[in-house]
Amino acid sequence: MRKYIIAFALALTTIAGHAQTVETNTNIPVVNQNSTDIQEDLQQVLKPTYGDYYEGLTKKITFDRMIPPYGLEVTFDKTVHIIFPASIKYVDLGSNNIIAGKAGNSENVLRVKASVRRFETETNMAVITEEGSYYTFNIKYADEPEKLNIEMRDFMHDGVATNHPNNSMEIYLKELGSESPRIVYLINRSIYKNDKRIVKHIGSKRFGIQYLLKGIYTHNGLLYLHTSIKNTSNVSFDIDFIRFKVVDKKMMKQTAVQETVIYPLRAYNFVSQVGGNKTERTVFAIDKITIPNDKKLVIELFEKGGGRNQSFIIENEDLIRAEQINELKIK
Repeated sequence: MRKYIIAFALALTTIAGHAQTVETNTNIPVVNQNSTDIQEDLQQVLKPTYGDYYEGLTKKITFDRMIPPYGLEVTFDKTVHIIFPASIKYVDLGSNNIIAGKAGNSENVLRVKASVRRFETETNMAVITEEGSYYTFNIKYADEPEKLNIEMRDFMHDGVATNHPNNSMEIYLKELGSESPRIVYLINRSIYKNDKRIVKHIGSKRFGIQYLLKGIYTHNGLLYLHTSIKNTSNVSFDIDFIRFKVVDKKMMKQTAVQETVIYPLRAYNFVSQVGGNKTERTVFAIDKITIPNDKKLVIELFEKGGGRNQSFIIENEDLIRAEQINELKIK
């Protein structure tokens, strides 16, 4: 055994001497690398050049999962205005090369422009609206943008996997709880379009103004109140505000302590004026409530700069008889 070990050692010495002879005769450099260096070099060779490299187990996102962005051109000396079909709840900008904000007192108009002249890299922008739509834009600079005023249409997914719309309807908002904003919007619109009067005993009428509750509906933790304002006079009725409050039946004079104000979550077709000899209807969505027998829900309508105010009372027995909405029949 000892003989074999000595022979192996002599062989290694011979090979090392031969390597040194080759290095001396041919001037070929020998690079000494440890295992760590070799691993780093291997990683550099295998490293991809674009974004398909992930750590751990992953699944590739397919195109049918993608929300295709709109292409938008902006410039430094002009403002692009985008009109959305609902109030804007959220805006995110991809870089500081662009600026954006709501246009004045408008809730659904977004103004966008470049904050840097002739920026080269493309950026993006995302917008979420009140009824749960998600819009995304890829933005680049142009000296003269082709489109300065853009109206975004309100439409739904047609169900085809390869034909996703550019506004996804899957966004949920905190104030609506577990209800989809899109379903709330469709219910409001359906109630408004059907225009049924299922409640016939609640309302008020004086000074040529009639304020009615036409229906109470419920779905997934929310109540929908269908109201109507009819102006039979020749003088337009300018709405100051509408207030919902729960008050004690026994108190003749209400105070802030004795009443609870309820704020509508959504209002479909809310108008600020009812013209002479005109009728306007609004559907309000509120949190589902029940009222103790000693309390009542009061809805008040106030005229701006006038005295033709209206109000009516909703009892608890009216609320518990709310018509159930079947979302499969929503049109």
